[in-house]
Amino acid sequence: MGTATTVRIGATIAATLYTVILILLGLYPSQFRYLFAYIPAAVGYGVIVFDKWAWRWPVIHRFTARPWVTGTWRVMLSPSPDSRIPEGGNRGPIVTYMTVEQTFWSLHATLRTKESTSRSSNATIGSPENSGTAEIGFLYDNTPRAEHQHRSPRHEGACRISVAGLNPRAATGYYYTSRFTAGDMDFTLLNRSTDYATFAEVQAADPEHTTS
Repeated sequence: MGTATTVRIGATIAATLYTVILILLGLYPSQFRYLFAYIPAAVGYGVIVFDKWAWRWPVIHRFTARPWVTGTWRVMLSPSPDSRIPEGGNRGPIVTYMTVEQTFWSLHATLRTKESTSRSSNATIGSPENSGTAEIGFLYDNTPRAEHQHRSPRHEGACRISVAGLNPRAATGYYYTSRFTAGDMDFTLLNRSTDYATFAEVQAADPEHTTS
C-alpha cells in the first residue's frame, strides 16, 4: 500500500471515529453539525497543502526529515573508462542539467544535455531512520535529438543520488544505461526554478557558463 493511500485511509477512519464520538456524546446533530460538515473538505485540502508545501516549512521539515531537492542542478557526468561509447560520442566530462520537481509523495526529474533529454520514471527518495542522509533513485528513458540517433539510439537507464541535510546544495551519484555505459555524477544546485524548457535556456542561466 502506498503512502498516499495510507494517509487517505487514515483520514477517513479519523473522520468516521469523530462522527461516532459526537453521536455517543450527544453532540451530533447539534451546534457542531455545521462545523463537522466541513471536516472532510478540510482534511482533503490539508493533505494537498502538506504534500505540496507544508512538509518543507521550517518546523515541520525537521519532523518530515525529507530533503528538499526541487530546482535545477548542474550535473557533471564522468563516464567510466569501460563504457561502450560509440565513435564520435562524448567521453566526458559532460556538462548536463537536471530539473527536479518534488512534492512530499512524488518526485520527477528531467536531465538535459546538448544531444538528448532523459525523463524519470518510478522515482523514489528515502533515508535510514535518524540519518541525515538520503538516497534518490529513479529509472529513466533517454530520447536523443533526431540528428544524433544514428549513433545514439533511444535507451533506458537508472540513476542513484546521495544527498545530505534537509536543504542540500551539492550531491553525488552514479548512473548506468542499457547501452552498457556507466559513470559518476556530481551535482551543484543552481536555483529553485523548474521552468526551463531546453538545454540552451538553462545553460544561459548558469553563472559558471556565462562567466567562462
